[in-house]
Formats: sequence, C-alpha cells, structure tokens
Amino acid sequence: MSAVLEPQEPAQMLNPDPVNILIVDDLPEKHVVMRSILEELGQNLVSARSGREALRLILQMDFAVILLDVNMPDIDGLETASLIRQYKKTSQTPILFITAYVDEVQAAKGYELGAVDYISTPVVPGVLRSKVKVFVDLHRMHRQLQQQAVEREALARAEAARTAAEEATRRAAYLAEASQRLSMSLNIDATAHALADIAVPGLGAMAAVALLDDHGELHCRCLKIVGEADPTLGPVLLECHRELSPSMAAVVRGAMLSRDLQFLPATELCAAPAASAPPPEWPELPPDHEEMAVCPLVAGDQQLGALILFGKAGGFAQADAALLSEVVGRASIAMENARLYTLVQEADRRKNEFLAMLAHELRNPLAPIRNAVHIIHGAQVADPTVAWARDVIARQVDHMSRMVDDLLDVSRIVRGKVTVHMEPLLLATLCERAVEASSPLLAARQQRLTVALPDEAVVLRGDLVRLSQVLSNLLNNASKFTDPEGTITLDASLKGDSLCITVSDTGQGIEAEFLPHIFDLFAQGDQALDRAQGGLGIGLTLVKHLVELHQGTVEAYSEGRGKGSRISVSFPAGLAAQGAALPAAAAPKAARPAPAASRKILVVDDLPASADTLKVLLELEGYVVRIANDGAQALTVAQEFGPDVLILDIGLPGMDGFEVARQLRSRPESKDALLIALTGYGEAESRLRSQRAGFDHHVVKPADIDFLLSLVGQPPGVRNLVEGV
Repeated sequence: MSAVLEPQEPAQMLNPDPVNILIVDDLPEKHVVMRSILEELGQNLVSARSGREALRLILQMDFAVILLDVNMPDIDGLETASLIRQYKKTSQTPILFITAYVDEVQAAKGYELGAVDYISTPVVPGVLRSKVKVFVDLHRMHRQLQQQAVEREALARAEAARTAAEEATRRAAYLAEASQRLSMSLNIDATAHALADIAVPGLGAMAAVALLDDHGELHCRCLKIVGEADPTLGPVLLECHRELSPSMAAVVRGAMLSRDLQFLPATELCAAPAASAPPPEWPELPPDHEEMAVCPLVAGDQQLGALILFGKAGGFAQADAALLSEVVGRASIAMENARLYTLVQEADRRKNEFLAMLAHELRNPLAPIRNAVHIIHGAQVADPTVAWARDVIARQVDHMSRMVDDLLDVSRIVRGKVTVHMEPLLLATLCERAVEASSPLLAARQQRLTVALPDEAVVLRGDLVRLSQVLSNLLNNASKFTDPEGTITLDASLKGDSLCITVSDTGQGIEAEFLPHIFDLFAQGDQALDRAQGGLGIGLTLVKHLVELHQGTVEAYSEGRGKGSRISVSFPAGLAAQGAALPAAAAPKAARPAPAASRKILVVDDLPASADTLKVLLELEGYVVRIANDGAQALTVAQEFGPDVLILDIGLPGMDGFEVARQLRSRPESKDALLIALTGYGEAESRLRSQRAGFDHHVVKPADIDFLLSLVGQPPGVRNLVEGV
C-alpha cells in the first residue's frame, strides 16, 4: 500500500520550515483520527499502512518523529522499530508507540528498542499534539543547528580561501620584486646586497650573505639587520668582507653539499679579526637571535655560498620553507649569471690585454730587424758590422717564430688537434733535450742551472718532442723571472711509480692572488707598461695541456713576491728493468751533403719576396734554380725545366699546391722528383693531405734553413714525409 501525502492546509503553507511526521498504522480510520489531531501543527503528515511501507519511506525522507502502531499484521510495531534502528539515518529518530494495551514486559522491550513513549488509545488529542510538538521543535532546532554549522564551515572555507588568495598574491608580489631586485645588476656584490635587502624583514630579522671566493674560502659579503634599538633608523645594510667562523663555515658547506635548507641553533657568524688588524665597523647583533636558517646558494653543479637568516627562538618553526627555497633558487640563478658575466668580462679583458701584448711583442723584434736591415743597406759598412746585423736579424726571427709556434700550439690544443706519440723515454735524454733548448737563454742572462737526477735509469712513456717542450718552457719561464746571475734548479725524483720533475728558481715569486690563475690562457702576473719580462702568457698553459695529454699533473708553489717559485710536473714512470735494452737517444741530425752542381730546383710560391730570397739562398749553395708564381706556371716550367727537386707553397692562387703535386706525380718528367711542401699550414690534417698528394716532406714556414738544405740534398724518391720545423 503506498503512502498518502495529504494536501497542505493554509496554516501549513505559512510555516516556513515544515518537518515530516510519519504515521504507521494498518487501520485507515486511525490515520483519519491522527491527521485530524496533528494537522494543527502545520507539518507534513506522511501515512504508511504497514511496517514494510514505513521502512521504504524512511529511506526516502527524514522524519522528526514516528507514530508507530504496535499491533499490525505482517510486521508488528516492535519488529518495525527494531529494523528502523538499524539504519544510521533513523537510529536516533524518536518513536511513539500507539497501542490499546501495554504491559510491563512489552513496554520494557519497546524502550529497549529506542521508543521514547507509549500513547494509549483512544488518544487524548491535546496530549498527542503536545508530545509530537516537542519532537518537532527539537528536530527543527537540530536542523537549524546543522544548517548553522554548514554555514559556519562554508564561511570558514571562504575566509581560508580569501586568506590563501591574499597570501598567494602577496607571495607572488614579493617574488616578483625579489626577481626584479636580483636581476638589476650583474655584479656579484650588488646581487648579494639585493638578496640581503629583500630578506629583511620579509624572511627574517637579520640576514647575511656568504659567498665562496676564488680560493674556496667562505666570506660574509654583506649583512642586514633590523634597527630595533632605534626604529627610526630602519634596517641597516652593512657591506663587509669577513671570513666566516669555522663552525658557521662547516654548516654552510654541509648545506651546499646536501642542497637542503637547514634550521639550526644560531652560531657565531664571522671569525674574529686578526689582532694586528683594526676592528672593522660591525653592528651589535641582537641577543635574542637564537635560531638560524641556512639556505644554500647552488646553481647546477656550481656551489656559490648561502643566505643565512637569524631570528628568535621558535621563529623559524613555522617558516615558509617553500618561499625560502623559491627565493634562494632565484638568487642562485642571479648569482650564477653574475659569476658567469664576471668570467666573460675577465676573459674579454684578458683577450684585449693579450692582443695588446701580442702587438707589443711582435713589434719588439721588428724594430731591431728593421734597424739591422738599414745598417746593412748603409754605405761602406764593415764586414763585422754586417755579420753582427745578420745575427740580430736571425735571433729576432727565431724569437718571432717561437711566438707563432706557441700560438699555433695553443690553437691546436684548444681544438683538440694535438696528439702525442707515446714511446719509452729515458729521463736523462728528456732532460738533456730540454736543457739544450734553454741553454742559450740561461747563458745570455748568466744564470746558473743545477740539474739533479736519480742515479738509476728512469723510463717513462711519452712524446719526446712535446715533453722536451714542457721542461724547456718551465726552464725559460724560470729564467725570465729570475735576475741575471740567479740560480735555477731542475730536480727529478721517483717515488713508487710516479716521477716528479721540479723546476725551481730564486726569482720574483708569485703573488698569492695570482697563483690559482698561473696556468690560465694569456694570464700574466706582470702587467706593467714596460713589460720587462715579455712573453704572451701562454707558455704555462701549453705546459698544463701537454702534461695532461700524458696523463700527468702540474702544480705551482710560491711563498710570495720576491721568494722564488717552483713548478712540479708528475708522470707515471718506473726504473728500467735489469738487463733490458734502454730506449735509444735521438740520433743527431745528419750532416747536409754537398749539393750536386747539376741538381735543378723549382721554387713555386705566389709571394715574390719569399720565392726570390729562397732562390738566392739555393743558388749560393750551388743549385740551379727556377721560379714559378702559380700552379699553372709551375706545371709549364716543370715540363721544360725537368727539376730534380720542387719546393711548393700550398696556398697558391687558382690551383693549390696539393693539386699541383698530384699532377706532377702523374707526369713522367716529374714523377720521381723530390717534392717538398713549404707552407704556413702545419696542422695534422694538412700534413696528411700532403702525404696523400705525393709530397715527400712537409716543412712549416719559416723553415730552419739548415734543415731545408738537408732535405734538398736527399736523393729523389725518399717518401718519409719528415715533419719540418
């Protein structure tokens, strides 16, 4: 049987908040009686004709009170009440049992099932209405309280959302201002000041920025503190450069290593100044700064330092770690940008200084060369004077050649084009080569060289030419910065499987701030205009790279200006096995054979001055020489001249030297001629192309004349492609 929802009376329509009342009885006349009694209450009266129908209705609707007949067929009132109580939504709904008779046992069972009262039939209308009204009012009050709770919860959520939105807006504005302030300058100190400035009072009552210097030491670069003693002064930003205390430095290094924010008890910020130093201006630190937050400044793999915040005890308990991380993340990027910009500026400055030095160093030898040429051109110049002028020109040309060779070596090393030919070498042979190369400079400055080598035969693997260049550069560098008649020492010692070779001097020494940069490209400690020592500042850079190509290490030491210096290189090495054959020393250069009077030479060069001077030089040696200034002319002259030797420049106009060589090798009159490439291109690729084109030798300009003449004197067909100097 379905429920009956009666139409609302006018009084009910006036009730703003009607509730539902369930009447459960199997007799229709009782429903008529109950409705007539309760309709004055103005509530929704819902009728159910059985317990099953009542159970269905309570699943669909909420009821303020249930009027339940005890004696019903199918499911009686007590069983219906028991089932009603099993539902969560009706477990507390008041139940009034309607019955004609109730005994104590039945009453006890009903109360046990959650009944709030028994009403006997026939009912008294006033009593029924009053009891039902009480439960209606209670239900309405409970529903109002629930509504108020929901409204309060909604209000709290709205307030929280508004607060969160305001906080997000404030946070976004703060981070935007921080980013703007941090990006205003590419100067590291200015960026550190901006970081301290935005940190106080937004992140803490006091902030210090500690940064790593070039030597890896931590220094406090700036400090900002709220001026609590005199509020009119506001925060004080102090620029400083004080070393951190050991305890603070340890904390900062740990934070940089872990990359995590650390909240710790406050410790001493800076180390005490030296007793001899005047005490720097330093504000009084607040005594209640008992906790600190250490925020590491790290960009990629680069450790920069830390932002250190101080506050009262418990002040960082609710610290916004996410905000701190965001700020120091942006600060780290700004600091890294400033650091990289500084490096670029420094590299640009060093490049400009290098170009100025290069112009200076190239002009220096040009001046005596020009003077010597002018002297030779003078009238009635005595032979001794001419000979002296020739020697001046030769020395200065050699000096310029060494500078150009160093520049080319650096270029090849930077591009990864330098390879080393590893072979067993005797330490004694290596040192002999290096000393021989540096002896003229040492002799010119009247300096004494002491060499101390192990008594045993020490063998290492390496490239004899390149390792000789390493030691020679170290000896030349020591000589350059040591006064005339000074002392230079070359010392070697074998410890286990490591050979250490040290070049020390009693010269100018190296200042502490320059020592970490001594192997940097174009770095020089002496930047005075007179440039008394000369050089391009690339010798030690070559040393470092060549040593690393041999899996070795290099280190520089000095106690400071005027206290000399020493540079050590270390390589894997060992003693020669007993009875084993020792590596042979390099064979001396073979004597140049006397030229055959009939030997014909063709010089091919598009630079007339170069071709003409080489022609005169060869003719003085007794050779018959012809000249061609381009590739086509060279092929024509070779066909009619039939040269025994051809000296070709590679960079010819039109047809380059490689193509000329290939065509010469394909012709019967020149297929067996000796082909020598004389060129300014000395890299490995050019040498390989020379070999493939059919050249016998590859010589780099300016050539050593004795070496070139020794090649010219070789018989045709020797195809070993000797690398010329």
